[in-house]
Amino acid sequence: MRQSKMASILALLMVAAMLLAACPAPAPVPTGGSEGSSDTTADSGSEEATSCTDAIGCVEVPAGEPIHIASALVVTGPNEQLGLDSQYGVEIALDFRGEVLGHTVDLQAEDDGCSAEGGQTAGQKIVSNPDIVGVIGTSCSGAGVPMSQIVCDAGIVMISPSNTAPVLTDPASRQPCYFRTAHNDKIQGAAMANYAFNELGVTKAAAIHDGDPYTEGLASVFRDAFTELGGEIVAFEAEAADATNVQPILTSVAAAGPEMIYYPVFIPLGSLITKTAKEVDGLQDVILAAADGVQSPDFLENAGAAAEGMYVSGPDLSFGNETYDKFLAAYKDKYGTDPLSVFHAHAFDATNMLLNAIEAVAVQNDDGSLTIGRQALIDAVGATSGMDGITGTITCDENGDCADPKISVSQVQDGAFVAIWQYSVE
Repeated sequence: MRQSKMASILALLMVAAMLLAACPAPAPVPTGGSEGSSDTTADSGSEEATSCTDAIGCVEVPAGEPIHIASALVVTGPNEQLGLDSQYGVEIALDFRGEVLGHTVDLQAEDDGCSAEGGQTAGQKIVSNPDIVGVIGTSCSGAGVPMSQIVCDAGIVMISPSNTAPVLTDPASRQPCYFRTAHNDKIQGAAMANYAFNELGVTKAAAIHDGDPYTEGLASVFRDAFTELGGEIVAFEAEAADATNVQPILTSVAAAGPEMIYYPVFIPLGSLITKTAKEVDGLQDVILAAADGVQSPDFLENAGAAAEGMYVSGPDLSFGNETYDKFLAAYKDKYGTDPLSVFHAHAFDATNMLLNAIEAVAVQNDDGSLTIGRQALIDAVGATSGMDGITGTITCDENGDCADPKISVSQVQDGAFVAIWQYSVE
């Protein structure tokens, strides 16, 4: 009986020991941080992956695996030079950076199509990959509006190098994960109005847009700023982006008697307006002006001699720093050409903003993996302040505008864009 009792006790002790062995210790949590915080130091005594305490979730990057980011830029079609230029800026930034916290960075490149439909499609492709932590894009504001909603709903931070439409950072409509390194067209529109009124002496102007958030937004800012200066907007018209005949709308504009026409549209429509205006009675001597949507070699080729002497507003590219010199050399060496458009440096800076934020918030686990909180990453991008970028000193405001905004007006001289006037907001 005593033997049987002892055997029972030993059996119970063995079962208890087995149960204890089957229950692992709780996973460690970051120390010194709170939900959504960028202060995320892991417990150095553990080999377990860090528990996610982020408000909207985390991305786990296994040891030896890359960090995944995406780009969504227009890389095909008539506006491809705008997006390819930025895509090259992203790729050069990744080349310069190498690794982040011992991990390489993998880029999933999508095409925003420079359209609402393209932005929606690109956004859906990006959110279908749960490993993506951030996006550089879009090129076009019209694509940025729907895409920002899609990726923000998924908790993915988004930084655009070339969206300039005011609506994207308007507090009433901005998505909380959205930021940009490009200027706000509230500044560009005011710059062009100031140049027209104060430098060219224009008192009567017309504006044409295509209904896109970028084109209509910029034309509207120009209209309001020009009127406030004392000028008169004699015509404010819309034309389809894919129009093949602009003679009717230009004839209507001519009847209003403008001294200048400002048409901040993209290359296909911009080229057509430029060539046709010279053929319309009453417009032969009218000043023509466009914006950064046409600032590429493709436009100069398409518009031909008709573009000579016209004005174009856009970002000031007189950066004059050592990093930009190295960037330009790398661009030419890697792609065999000078920059194709005007937002390559903004894309470089946007990529570094994202990589800096990842480096700041990622928790390094003892097994070599990373834990990246999505809300922490959004917060870290938004907290960017005093960053030394190619484009200037980058500091994000509460609405996601992060640019050091400087605008220049260029004139087409001998078939090239030549900067002739600078404008900045102090």
